[in-house]
Amino acid sequence: MPKGILGKKIGMTQIFNDAGVAIPVTVVEAGPCLVVQKRTPENDGYSAIQLGFGEKRENLLNKPTKGHLAKAGVRPVRFLREFKVDDLEAFEVGQEIKADIFAEGEKVDVVGTSKGKGFAGGIKRHNFHRGPMTHGSKYHRRPGSSAAKGPARTFKGRKLPGHHGFDRVTVQNLELVKVDPERNLLAIKGAVPGPRGGLLLVKNSVKAK
Repeated sequence: MPKGILGKKIGMTQIFNDAGVAIPVTVVEAGPCLVVQKRTPENDGYSAIQLGFGEKRENLLNKPTKGHLAKAGVRPVRFLREFKVDDLEAFEVGQEIKADIFAEGEKVDVVGTSKGKGFAGGIKRHNFHRGPMTHGSKYHRRPGSSAAKGPARTFKGRKLPGHHGFDRVTVQNLELVKVDPERNLLAIKGAVPGPRGGLLLVKNSVKAK
C-alpha cells in the first residue's frame, strides 16, 4: 500500500554497520503528521489524504486555512501536502502518523526543493566548457551564438544562462538504514535535495523490487 510522511532535513552524518563500514546518511525528522482531510473519489475524483506537518502560531494563519484546520479539529500546522492512498478506511481525520510506518531496509523516494543559486551562467548552470583564456582570446564564459543559421532565430529549449536551482527534485530508491520511532527520525542512505531545515516528502519507492 502506498505510504508517505512529511519531514524536515536535519543534516548528514555517518553510521557504521556491523562490518565496520561507514555509511553516509541523511537524518530526517519525519512527523508526527496529522491527517487533515480525506479526498474521496465521489467528491474529488481520486483517493488521497492531506497531511499537516510542523508548528505555526495561529495568528499567522489566514482565515481560509484557519477554518480548514478548525473543521478537521487539528492544531495549526505549517505545511499541508497530499499523498495518494488505496485504502481510505485505514485513515481517520485527526489521526497522527509517525516515523514507525517505515522499517529498516525499506526503499523510499524522497522529494524536496533543491537549493536556489540565483542567476547563473551557462558554465555553472549547464556545465558548458569555457573558451581559451590566453593568446588574445576575448571569448571566455559567454554563451556565444544561439541562433540556427537557416531559421535565424533561437529555438525553444536552448540551454542558456538563467535561474539556477530551487526546483522540485525526486531522488528514488534510497535505502532506510535506521528508523528511530521514539524521536521520529529516519536515517536515509545518501544525499537528499534541499538545505538543512527544508521540507521533504518521504514515500515508499515506486522502483523497489
